[in-house]
Amino acid sequence: MKHTLPHLSLMLVPLAAALVATGAAHAAPAVGPGDMSFYDAPAPTARAGELLSYRPTTLNLGRNAPGHGAWNVKYESTNSKGAPNIVTGTVIVPTAPWSGSGTRPVLSYAVGTHGLAQRCAPSLQLSKGTDYETANIVAALKAGYAVLVTDYYGYTNNATPTYLAGASQAHAVLDIIRAASQLPTAGIAANTKAVIWGFSQGGQSAAWAGQRKAAYAPEINLVGVAAGGVPADFSRTAAYLDGSFGSSFLLAGVVGLSEEYPEGIPINELANDLGKATIARGKDECVFEALFDLMNKRLSEFTVGNQTLQQLEQIPSVSATLKAQNLGADKIPVPLYQYHGKADEFIPIDQAVALKKKYCSKWANVTFDVYPSEHIATQFQAAPYALSWLTDRVAGKSTSGSCLTLAAEPKSTANPPGGNFVVSLDAWKLVATVGLKTLAQTVTLPEKSTFTADTDITAKTLKGNLSVPDFTAPIKIAGIGAGVGMRITPVGDTTGTAELDTAGTLKVRGMAKADITITSLAGIPIAPCKTVTPVEFPLNFEGPVSALGGGSLTFNGTTRFPQFKGCSVSAILSSLVSGDGQTFSFTVVPPAPTRY
Repeated sequence: MKHTLPHLSLMLVPLAAALVATGAAHAAPAVGPGDMSFYDAPAPTARAGELLSYRPTTLNLGRNAPGHGAWNVKYESTNSKGAPNIVTGTVIVPTAPWSGSGTRPVLSYAVGTHGLAQRCAPSLQLSKGTDYETANIVAALKAGYAVLVTDYYGYTNNATPTYLAGASQAHAVLDIIRAASQLPTAGIAANTKAVIWGFSQGGQSAAWAGQRKAAYAPEINLVGVAAGGVPADFSRTAAYLDGSFGSSFLLAGVVGLSEEYPEGIPINELANDLGKATIARGKDECVFEALFDLMNKRLSEFTVGNQTLQQLEQIPSVSATLKAQNLGADKIPVPLYQYHGKADEFIPIDQAVALKKKYCSKWANVTFDVYPSEHIATQFQAAPYALSWLTDRVAGKSTSGSCLTLAAEPKSTANPPGGNFVVSLDAWKLVATVGLKTLAQTVTLPEKSTFTADTDITAKTLKGNLSVPDFTAPIKIAGIGAGVGMRITPVGDTTGTAELDTAGTLKVRGMAKADITITSLAGIPIAPCKTVTPVEFPLNFEGPVSALGGGSLTFNGTTRFPQFKGCSVSAILSSLVSGDGQTFSFTVVPPAPTRY
């Protein structure tokens, strides 16, 4: 078996973009067909960033999306080895005028893992309303950006994504900025300010785009990069994924890199019969389908002779291919916002810390934030922070980064690998109100209320608890204000079911029970008046997984307050507060990040 080193001619890649970078005239792009033949790929002509064709499209971005125009685009780019290729994507421009200074800025949004099947392409999922990253894209549109979403290479007809091929992904992210400025009527200036944002695979792509910018696309007016959940060290990340919750990402990475570097990873020689069947199935799956299909599988199950990951890495060409994807060798010439989840169960936080150190050693301007949660939750918890940070860069605000921060390095709090896939909420802030029907008043729970839960995605179960400090609620009785001392005591655990389906929809059906006790009236302690049976709060939610972000995981409903017993005013309290039709709203909000 012959294994040669992959041909990594990155030094020659800028030549493929020379005509664009020097301002050569572009041919007029054609209006493309409305059917799937739009995804046919013509022979590339080595004009990176050239817009070949476009078509107006209708996107399903949900009720909260601002007015916008949208186009599918097909443009030229360059792979990791310097060869030209054809990439598709989507350009979205708000209809509201840009309210900032200068021309409307662009945000090149680098998506995370979507899956190897063509139907998983962001451009197709955005039209169907099934893209799990829609919330972040909508937030960027609301901030006024023209949002550019590359599909990366491999979603054209008869192609396979070169998943996790860093330089190729970076070029696609940069070239869609060039292509968008050639889109008729979109109003995107070629020299407008640009930012890049991505998480997970998108974080890898964003960081690679930052590193490649100076050599590959020097004319782009890039002012900031936000890269989260970055797989910066491929050997370390691969070992972390092998036989764990995210083994599907490792297996997809093997397929994607073998497409980009067939001489580096000769997959047909390395895969056994089960491996070849699994590869064929994986090429027809989207991200959440593959996640559940391949959870906790080891790579050795799919290789000839059951070779382990460590054995495969001893093959020189395989080792060289993996090392070629590692980040940190080059400086990012603009400010970088890097972020990671402390409990990330897919991409280890230690290699993210090492990446920060590499960039800082090159006198780069790096701001590094660590969020308390696991991978998927962090993607959406961090979104408001990342977008705000990027918007400050567009506004010209300076940042000194956190390279000189002396805080102790963050240590992983991820759940142990190899078992069930559990998303943990550790003392998330609970923002809660209860509407009292008879009094027509609302009680707000104290700020230090929290909700803790383990959501077992594999077993589809939820188990958690509420914590509410004693508090005094200002309530008017017969028009007279009185402070009512209250105690809410959970009865047993919050339990229920939780499911993340293959479309990325989170479905929760749970129940929290609590005794409500009145401890004082108008500041005067009374013998405790307690509900004779616990109050039941049904916790039902169905929505996108992005709800795990900043304050959008909300449980609304109605409940019944039982009679109060145990004090002299029990009858009065029962008549004023008890009965059906009491409303409640519980919103869980993640803790703020820590800067390192």
